[in-house]
Amino acid sequence: MNLVERFLKYVAVYTHSARDIEKDPTTEMQWDLAKILVEDMKALGMEDARVDQYCRVYGTYPASKGWEDVPAIGFIAHMDTVCDAPGDNIKTKIVHYEGGDIVLSEGIVTSPADFPNLNNYVGHDLIVTDGTTLLGADDKAGIAEALDLIQRLGEHPEIEHRKIALCFTPDEEVGRGPLHFDYEHFGAPAGYTIDGGALGGICYENFNAAGGTLKIHGFNIHPGAAKNKMKNAVKLAAKFIMMMPDAESPEHTEGYEGYYHAGEVNGNESEASVRLIIRDHDRASFEARKVFLNNLVAYLNTVHGEGTFELELKDSYYNMKEMILPHMELIDNAVEAMKAVGATPRIEAARGGTDGATISYGGIPCPNLSTGGENAHGVKEFASVQDMGKMVDVLQYIATSRK
Repeated sequence: MNLVERFLKYVAVYTHSARDIEKDPTTEMQWDLAKILVEDMKALGMEDARVDQYCRVYGTYPASKGWEDVPAIGFIAHMDTVCDAPGDNIKTKIVHYEGGDIVLSEGIVTSPADFPNLNNYVGHDLIVTDGTTLLGADDKAGIAEALDLIQRLGEHPEIEHRKIALCFTPDEEVGRGPLHFDYEHFGAPAGYTIDGGALGGICYENFNAAGGTLKIHGFNIHPGAAKNKMKNAVKLAAKFIMMMPDAESPEHTEGYEGYYHAGEVNGNESEASVRLIIRDHDRASFEARKVFLNNLVAYLNTVHGEGTFELELKDSYYNMKEMILPHMELIDNAVEAMKAVGATPRIEAARGGTDGATISYGGIPCPNLSTGGENAHGVKEFASVQDMGKMVDVLQYIATSRK
């Protein structure tokens, strides 16, 4: 099975995760891919490949003779896809891109006018969908690349390498991927998540993140008799949202700029809820954002009555930077690997998070690498065959380094 065949096999398996579900995994469908991966890993010679009771897939590939004393390296990717866009019945095709619009299906195109980065892929073979579903390169490209490396090493025993530990997690997209991660038996003291975007990306900074739900308790009465009586929870939810700084929302921020985001609103006159997240690279600013939201709730309760607004916030993950700084050899090796395969390394601060952030705080430093895919979480997602192949070369460079 070549890299593309492997990737297409995995994206065909529907594996979305689900928010607000307190079980592991959050969806039963993720077991389908986990079981496939265990069998594929065993077929590649990973005799200890297994899936645990929490749907985390593990396996190790032994070091070459004479490399047993070199510290093992880990590669981690996630099986789930986001639940914010359709991910079932994916129809893929490979387009040799020569510039201009890509026609995905009738009336649906991916255009460089909307996605200027598409211009970087002239001459590439791009894997796309019909424009109605996700592709799932986030993060099945990372899984396919890791296993393609194992296949390559098995087919070429002359390539000397250190021990390689793999883990494929569920529920990364809902922040639960690192839960129950088996730190003791993972098999490597350091690693990388393969869960980025365009080729060349290297990340050891990510957002501090928190999320939660704002509940608004209103009072309903017939609109004809509502004067001075109705407390419309829907309008109060809108009021809260409009009082968050609009300039500090995702659509108006970039780089190291943090934000507030209302991602979902539900309710009626009596009860409403708002799903909220906050993000910031700087820990002090992150804490200040939580204080701001709590102060906003307190103020609105003084205006509309105590208990009208009820906010529950929970930290999700933290910036891995302070965990990686003592291990900058991981970044140096990644930079060298990118250069070795002809890619331009870009050290980026991720405007998101990865399993590696929490795993780094658990004692296994784990920065993030690109996959060669773009437009994640949307129906215009695509992956470059050539760049995915180069990412396998990057992983080989790291696995064959004694540093």
